[in-house]
Amino acid sequence: MAGMVWSHVGLNCTDQKTTEEFYTRYFGFTRARVVDLGEAQIVFLRRGDAYLELFAAGTEPAGQSLGVPPALAGGDGPQAPGRMRHLAFQTDSVDAFLAELGDAAEVTLGPLDFDDFICGWRTVWVRDPDGVIVEVSQGFEDDRSHDKDGA
Repeated sequence: MAGMVWSHVGLNCTDQKTTEEFYTRYFGFTRARVVDLGEAQIVFLRRGDAYLELFAAGTEPAGQSLGVPPALAGGDGPQAPGRMRHLAFQTDSVDAFLAELGDAAEVTLGPLDFDDFICGWRTVWVRDPDGVIVEVSQGFEDDRSHDKDGA
């Protein structure tokens, strides 16, 4: 597609500062911009070409205003159509990442090894401060058989 590049993921945050600290401390993001809206602000975090856009949100869980009972996603994230399942990041070591997270880690699934698919592929899923599931993997590689030239 001409002129099309990835932009960002927007996250609704109960506490923007807490969410910003989580992604800057454990995922290496830095503050790129703050848009002042008067009574609110939008915080943009950047890591390389990846951006997170943090919006202030109420404390009411998703769907509550529609009479849907609150429920935190578990496992590798919500499986309902129209909902983001999870954010995903790559690391050199899932175990080192979990050690760094320490008590801040709320593991929802794993760590799991996927050596049957790719030797050394290992993944864990954790919950961010707002309940978003975040996948952290090591060792994933593309299947080159899908390249146009077959190499």
